[in-house]
Amino acid sequence: MLTRSDVLAADVQIREHIRRTPLVQVYGSPQPLWLKCEFMQHTGSFKARGAFNRVFSAKSRGELDPAVGIVAASGGNAGMANAYAAARAGVPATVFVPLTAPPVKVARLREYGALVRQVGNEYVEAFDAAIEYASQTGAVFCHAYDQLEIAAGAGTLAEEILHDEPEIDTVIVSVGGGGLLAGVLAGIDGRAKVVAVEPRTIPTLNAALTAGKPLDVSVSGIAADSLGARRIGNVAFDTASKIAVSSVLVDDVDIDAARTRLWTEYRIAAEHGAATAYAALTSGAYTPTTGERVCVVICGANTDPATLATVPVETALSRR
Repeated sequence: MLTRSDVLAADVQIREHIRRTPLVQVYGSPQPLWLKCEFMQHTGSFKARGAFNRVFSAKSRGELDPAVGIVAASGGNAGMANAYAAARAGVPATVFVPLTAPPVKVARLREYGALVRQVGNEYVEAFDAAIEYASQTGAVFCHAYDQLEIAAGAGTLAEEILHDEPEIDTVIVSVGGGGLLAGVLAGIDGRAKVVAVEPRTIPTLNAALTAGKPLDVSVSGIAADSLGARRIGNVAFDTASKIAVSSVLVDDVDIDAARTRLWTEYRIAAEHGAATAYAALTSGAYTPTTGERVCVVICGANTDPATLATVPVETALSRR
């Protein structure tokens, strides 16, 4: 099981490579509220933390062949993060994506120095090809979320939160495959409550907790590009089974509204997956008790700014 010791080891491993992102208090909220601004991390998401931990841990163990480097399967935040970490480690990165991957994401991966290989029409085909590539070449495989080192790296943001504001009672995070959730649960280690938030259309954790095991769910909705795992990762499920977590679901309309509020009120250009955590508060899916000190992790900002809606200034002010 992932533990706080794993997270503390990751913190030592990656601290010189990552940004220590701000913890910003939000005034005018009904309860004491902070935002962990992880969207300011390298490559625009928390994924850089796990990528650095996985890549540099492998390098320190002598597992990283400078001729082949690392391999990943992801056209999104994980792919970009691992390509960036590999470049910083001075090794190549090969990233497998489906043929259907948006050209803008393929171009972004190449900007980070990745050799992009497009295989099949679905993510699972790209994933299988990446596993086969790792087996044939000896490249270090970097999972998007379901590896101890990946999750431990993500958990370092929890250490930062409670170091900067030790009296925080609750940390709210979005969940897709669960790497961030596992890391935060392990990093907090019972020192605060953790609330896991998922789109109602992709309830990987919620369904697994109900069934008592990970299982496939259908994937749809506006946050599917970043929270679109078909099942919760084993690392996350194992950790969530042993450390208490509250699971809540939010609707797409609530995610979109939360994203609009983050932009209108704070000028945070959050992706829908990141806004999912904030939607737990704005929709009422999670209602803090009086005086509860809450932190919401805004975990990524790889989004199209042209899609950010606005509301009239007087409407935004009336919400404060």
